[in-house]
Order: sequence, then C-alpha cells, then structure tokens
Amino acid sequence: MNRRHLYSLILVIVVAVFALVIALPVNHPQWMSNLAFWQPQEFRDLELKQGLDLQGGLQVLLEADPSTPLSGEELGTAMDAAKVIVDNRVNGLGVSEPLVQRQGENRIIVELPGVDDPNQAIATLRGTGLLEFVEMGQNPVGQGTIIQTDRGGPSVSATGTVSETVGLVNPTTGEPFKTIMTGAALKSASVGFDNVTSQPLIVFELNDEGRQIFRDYTAAHIGDVVAIVMDKTVLSAPVINSTIDGNGQIEGNFTTEDARSLAVQMQYGALPVALNVVDSRTVGASLGADSVQKSILAGTIGVLVVLLFMAVYYRVPGLLADVALVVFILLNLAIFKLVPITLTLAGIAGFLLAIGMAVDANVLIFERMKEELRAGKSMKAAVDAGFSRAWTSILDSNLSTLITAGILYYFGGAFGASSVRGFAVTLLIGVLVSMFTAVFVTRVLMRLVFQRRGADKTLADKSWALGV
Repeated sequence: MNRRHLYSLILVIVVAVFALVIALPVNHPQWMSNLAFWQPQEFRDLELKQGLDLQGGLQVLLEADPSTPLSGEELGTAMDAAKVIVDNRVNGLGVSEPLVQRQGENRIIVELPGVDDPNQAIATLRGTGLLEFVEMGQNPVGQGTIIQTDRGGPSVSATGTVSETVGLVNPTTGEPFKTIMTGAALKSASVGFDNVTSQPLIVFELNDEGRQIFRDYTAAHIGDVVAIVMDKTVLSAPVINSTIDGNGQIEGNFTTEDARSLAVQMQYGALPVALNVVDSRTVGASLGADSVQKSILAGTIGVLVVLLFMAVYYRVPGLLADVALVVFILLNLAIFKLVPITLTLAGIAGFLLAIGMAVDANVLIFERMKEELRAGKSMKAAVDAGFSRAWTSILDSNLSTLITAGILYYFGGAFGASSVRGFAVTLLIGVLVSMFTAVFVTRVLMRLVFQRRGADKTLADKSWALGV
C-alpha cells in the first residue's frame, strides 16, 4: 500500500471513530459538546433532538387580525417583525428546538416540543405585549382593569381581544389616560420573588432614555398613581412615594408561569400586529414515544435487510459496502447531533431513503466492476474502472436528488410545511454524506482488501467471492 492510500485509510478510520463517539447515546464530556460551538451554551448536549410528532408538544397557527389596517408590503414587513418577536418569546420560554415559520402572507406557525402548559404558551405567543407606563393622577385602579390610553396599537390581552373603544377613561377629562412611556424604554425584564412573601414578581430595568423620563416624571408626581399596563390591562398601579431611577418591580397576584410569560413579553417587545389563534393542537408524549419505537423498528429491519442483501449478492465487495454503510449511518447521526437537526417522522423517512441511495451508488460501482472482470481485466484495473465509469451516473443521480430536496426545503418553508422541510433536510444531508462513504470509503476499503490479495491477478480463482 502506497503512502497516499495509507493516509486515505487513516482518514476513514479517524472519521468513523469520531462519528461513533458522537453518535453513541451517552453523556459526553463538556469539551466534546463544545465542538458544536455555533450552538448556544445551554443547548450543547449532543442529544438527538426530537420534533413535535416524536416528543409531543404544541402546534399553534397564528394569523394577523383581519381588522389590521396593514396590507401588501406593509403587512409583509410587520409579519416578518412579528415572526422575530414570536421566535424570541419562544426562546425566552426555554423550549428546546422550537419551530417558528411564516406561512403564506399573514400567518405564522409555531411548534413547541415538550411544552407542559399549552394554555400558558399560547397566551405568551398571542399577547401583543404592548407595555405602557400610564399616568393615572389621583385615580386608583385595580389589577386586571382594562383602560384606554392615548397610545395607539392593538389592545389584545392574554385572554382575548379587546376593542380600543372599551375600557376605563380618565373620569376628569373623559379622555384616554396619558402614556408616559412604553416597553421600548425597557432594558431587561425577568422573574423575581418577594423577599418576605416569596410571591413571584417581575423585576425590570430601564435603558438610559427610560431612566431619564421616569426619573423626571416620578420626581414631579410624588403621591400620584402610575399604572403599569400590558395590552391595556393593568398589571400594577402603585403610588409614587419617591423619585424612581432606573429599576423597579411589578407586584401582583401572579403565578410563577404568569410572571414568566409577562416578563418574556416585556423583554422582547410588542408585536407590530395583533395575532389571533386560528388553530392549535397538542400531541401527546405517549403517541410520540410509540412513533419513535415503530420508526426505530422499521428502520432497523430495513437496514438489516439491505446489509444482508449486499453481503449475499456481492459477497466480499458487498461486505465492504456494508462497512461503508455503517460509517454512513454513524456520520449522519453525528451530524444530526452537531448541527443539530430536529428529527421528525418525515425526517426519519428522508434518512432511510438516503440509506437506500447510498447502497444504490455501490450497486452501480459493483456492477461496472463485474463487467470489467468478465472482460478479463485484472482486479486492480476492474476496481479502478468500476469507480470511474460509475461516477458519472452516481453524480447525475445525486445532483437530481439534491435539486429536488432543495425545492422541497424551499417550498416547505414558504408554506409552513415543517414535515416536508424535515424530510428535505435529512435527505440533503444523507445524499451528501453518501457521496463520501459510497465512493471514497468503499474505494479505500476495496483497495485495501484486493491489493493485499494481489491486485494483478485475474478473476480465475475469485469469481465466487466477488459474486460474478
């Protein structure tokens, strides 16, 4: 074996061992998890991510309120901004591997695997999140009261949509209450707990501009009431006892989940357009577990049948192709963990299809090689000719599949068909990996075996072992 072939063999061994270590379902050390440096630190766990249909969870379809005055390009811009805000809110909920996609002109589809409280999640997503600090004067107001303010925008509470003409107005003037500033002045918001009662509350910090506005206002209005309002609903209405600088807290009869939901909405800003829930469905974890078990069983049976067929029909080359196929499976699993790829039932189907295509490339190579051997060529010449003559067919086949998968991925995203997109992603990865394993890995193994046995010998004593 020359030096070039030796280096190729070492590369195959290193790649296979690396893929095996990553693919194993064990607790990996932190340094290995950090190989996925492009992921947020908290998600570097090298676990296979399961989609909604496997893990169970919540799927919500949100639609722009039909009463919105926006249309055309303005609506598209608003929906793009709404998608970013919804995505941030979902991340704020701590959901692993969520999916947030535009669907059509005025819809957003959200998938939240593993959500424990669907109602709370929906409330967090759909709430417009318009936070206001409102001047109440000497008018006390209770938590949960709906008021009118002079700040425009949709007034959507966590429990439903409220018309802007409904709500308490200033009893002195008959006009809406004046908004001092909005959530745009916030720097951060998070959940905290009262030191005495341990009740959940919301701790907030204002940015520099907000600090100045609030400091000046509270200094001039000692003894007045200021209401902290979310989507026109009063969260808290304390009396100003002293000048307030840049930090504060919102107290109320909140549960921990309520406080967390409100903090997420405050942190990531108000939606530019009101969103209504068109459809929502919950997938049970038991259904997901059953799907996983059946998928694993079907995939295992399919792979074993393919491995057996290759070994029986192509003998020694078939066994080498089986080794390459195992490397293919390990590499795919490693990539799924490192990227990471969220596996769905459709994604598993794409992966299994890619396995078949990886074997298909070996079939083309071996059939070409058998033709050369029947023509009386030496083993080395037959192996080289088999790979070179089959390469054009393999490349054409894989390119057409990659183009098709790319089209599926694009339109799956455009129409919010996450299952189609999941199928396309795993198929794309599988085809690319198969071009490495079915051609490079198999070729390295073939050269290793047949050079050791004598590459210059003809077919005479090897016909059975080669399936010719």
